[in-house]
Amino acid sequence: MPMTVAIHQASILIVDDQPANVQLLEQVLADAGYTKLTSTMKPEEVCALHRKNSYDLILLDLQMPGMDGFQVMEGLKTNATDDYLPVIVLTAQPGHKLRALAAGAKDFISKPFDLVEVKTRIHNMLEVRLLYRKLADYNRQLEATVAERTAELRESEARYRSLTELASDWYWEQDENGQFSKVSGPVLEMLGIQVAPLSGEKSAAPVTGWNEQERAKLRATIADRKPFLDFVFHRVNADGSGQSFQVSGEPMFNSNSRFIGYRGIGVELTSKLK
Repeated sequence: MPMTVAIHQASILIVDDQPANVQLLEQVLADAGYTKLTSTMKPEEVCALHRKNSYDLILLDLQMPGMDGFQVMEGLKTNATDDYLPVIVLTAQPGHKLRALAAGAKDFISKPFDLVEVKTRIHNMLEVRLLYRKLADYNRQLEATVAERTAELRESEARYRSLTELASDWYWEQDENGQFSKVSGPVLEMLGIQVAPLSGEKSAAPVTGWNEQERAKLRATIADRKPFLDFVFHRVNADGSGQSFQVSGEPMFNSNSRFIGYRGIGVELTSKLK
């Protein structure tokens, strides 16, 4: 919707205890193209009306019997659905202008009315108000989208973890130098890979007996930064028993397309046959 059309369709509440002022403002605004005009001469009704209708703009007289405009603004602050108080005050007292702005009014119109000033200030105020609402709506939509995407990501991660646990004995990641940076499951124990020992601890002797042809083939695949699926390799233990493993992996790259390592899943086939 074009901004000019949106401004003319904005909802406006006129609050003044003088019928002549209400009639003048209604006529001026209607002639200027505004179509949603409401008025009241009872300031005590303003808060309830705004709570029900959420006006885009309230033209509020400051000097009224029973309940003045300052009291009305205080009441509006307690029931507003947002933190933007859409009020232009109407006053014949120059000293009230700064006080009204400090109380939360966004602008003022002096009495007696200058009709050009009335139309200009109202138009400018509504333009700002509608842009503010548009920004607030966008932020709400953005927050909802982020929450939806986050929920989808968490669900996807949960499914991935579940599938990984069902289909494999371990999940692994290696850095660009081939060192394990993340493991889930007994991958290090199964493969006999030793990590750097803590101070005072002794490191066990590395496990040997790997099929070197198979390991050379896997190393060549990794050196070429290629994915591999269901790659099977074997080793013979010191006691003569054999073990076989099956792994799948894919290379990882950062946002600058730089290789940062591998990640994948693995399973010990030997244990599955027992």
